[in-house]
Amino acid sequence: MMLDHANLSRANSPIVQIEHYAHTQGLNSSEVDKLYQDDAVWIITSSFIIFTMHSGFGLLESGSVSAKDEVNIMVKNVVDVVFGGIAYWSFGYGLSYGNDWYPNSFVGMGKFFYDPARQNLATVNEEGWAYASFLFQMSLATTASTIVSGAVAERAKLKSYILLGCLVILVQALPAHWVWDKNGFFFKMGVVDFAGCSAVHMVGGIIGLVATIYLKPRRNRFNEDSVHQMSSPTNALLGTFLLWWGWFGINAGSVWGITEGRWRLGGRAAVATIMSSIGGGATSIVISFVRTKKLQVNFLINGILSSIVSITALCAVSRPWHALIIGSVSSAFSIAVLPVLDRFKVDDPVGIVPIHLTSSIWGMFAVGIFAEEDKHLMATGGQYGLLYGGGFKLMGIQMLCAATILVYSAVCGFLILVLISKSPLGLRVTDYEEQIGADVIEHGLAGTNIARYLVEKPLSTKTFQTVTKAITKWKMLAKARSREKRMEAARARRAQEEEGGVTEITASPPRQLANGTAANGGANGGIRQRANGAAPNGHVANGGANGGGRVEVEMARLSPAHIDVQPAPVRRVQSRGSRTSSPPSVISLDPVNPRHNPSVPRNRVGPSNDPPDIPPV
Repeated sequence: MMLDHANLSRANSPIVQIEHYAHTQGLNSSEVDKLYQDDAVWIITSSFIIFTMHSGFGLLESGSVSAKDEVNIMVKNVVDVVFGGIAYWSFGYGLSYGNDWYPNSFVGMGKFFYDPARQNLATVNEEGWAYASFLFQMSLATTASTIVSGAVAERAKLKSYILLGCLVILVQALPAHWVWDKNGFFFKMGVVDFAGCSAVHMVGGIIGLVATIYLKPRRNRFNEDSVHQMSSPTNALLGTFLLWWGWFGINAGSVWGITEGRWRLGGRAAVATIMSSIGGGATSIVISFVRTKKLQVNFLINGILSSIVSITALCAVSRPWHALIIGSVSSAFSIAVLPVLDRFKVDDPVGIVPIHLTSSIWGMFAVGIFAEEDKHLMATGGQYGLLYGGGFKLMGIQMLCAATILVYSAVCGFLILVLISKSPLGLRVTDYEEQIGADVIEHGLAGTNIARYLVEKPLSTKTFQTVTKAITKWKMLAKARSREKRMEAARARRAQEEEGGVTEITASPPRQLANGTAANGGANGGIRQRANGAAPNGHVANGGANGGGRVEVEMARLSPAHIDVQPAPVRRVQSRGSRTSSPPSVISLDPVNPRHNPSVPRNRVGPSNDPPDIPPV
């Protein structure tokens, strides 16, 4: 038996979904159980996917802020779930969907400290559905507070932010009631917002804008020589991928099930999501190359994410080409607003304003243009956009909803910020704390991030050349000083030897040369020894094959106390380029006369495996 869909004006409302099952009296219990089970599995799975978006937000935000605040911004995303979840369970869900005490169009009443077992639901199936819908709605609500965390990055105290996040959850509860609850006044007017374009992203975006203006820019953010630089573009891009993945859960899950044809809406929502992101990503790449001749990472991230936000309102009934256009326009808007923010010195570290605020406004407006009714499920309540002859009615409803939520959220956000800043907690960190970084101040993590932050200064071409020259000059001076120290040490040894002292030389391994030989070594870096004293008086001739030395030692007479280093006569070899070899050294190992004996021949006695000297050209 087919279900009666006449009352399914908006499939994204959990209250409407429960009433949907009220039309199943003609089905047997096993068929009804199957409907509940299939839809609940869809909703719970979508909730799991949405939950992974917090990882995406954390990576995106930590990669966009400075290195000294990476850990802190990740912690803020954790507390969004922890304390935001407590706030939503305690009061948020009841303010959105409570109708136990006094059902009205403005705010929900009831279901506080939510426990479906206490709701006296008619069947076990309804109880299970209540748990699934609560999980899904909580995942959406905590997303709104996570949006604000990016706007206040590097400036808000952690304890103050915890309170701010909880209050944002409560602020978001009322727009959710207006848009999605059966008693909400915008729901009754026929507003279309399938996946939270207004009730989630617009709320978080406008509160984020108010917060970043109220907190003022970060230290030295808008100085003439200051350029905003990501601490880890790789993490930011990885976070973008996770958010991209998570939005499939939001948009496809917002059809509230797969039974009786709603799987088609889920499929359309998924296709609209990917097509919108494709259009937004392509547009951002083209704009980036045209404006900067390079592919800017922040342009790409803003283009993709803003395009997905803009399609959330219409995703379930959008055609692919609708989504492509909506995403492309949203991407262009998000990039165009960046210089405007810089012009008015609005410090938005993560891009909350272009991604969530401007895109949500455009998304609500786009519904009035591209909305097309699904003839089977009546997903838009029988309303059409301008493109399909619907007139301006739906456009007016969408813009009225957007304007109301913007004003309400901005006022509430401002009052909350003032309240927290005037409290003993305070809101903004001091200049000293901002300079040191929240990782140290809030978490005691004085790791390598501080050192990395201190050197991650944006370099222009001229500055880079200056720094490179300075480093090269410093290396040359260091080598010169090292050479002078070695020469001074050698002169000191000679002076000590001339006075009759004995200098002990500690043997060290042969130094590897570029041609594979070793200093004072034989061919290929080895040391050739002749144990029976082939060289008279145990002299060592320095100058083996390939520039290495030949060591000829009478092992029985070797004594470290009689090692002496003396310069040998300079032997000059003429070659191409008139290059002159440096004079070799002669080491005397005569235990009887440690001083060099000029009468002793330095030439090697016996055959040699070394190649002969190359005559001058």
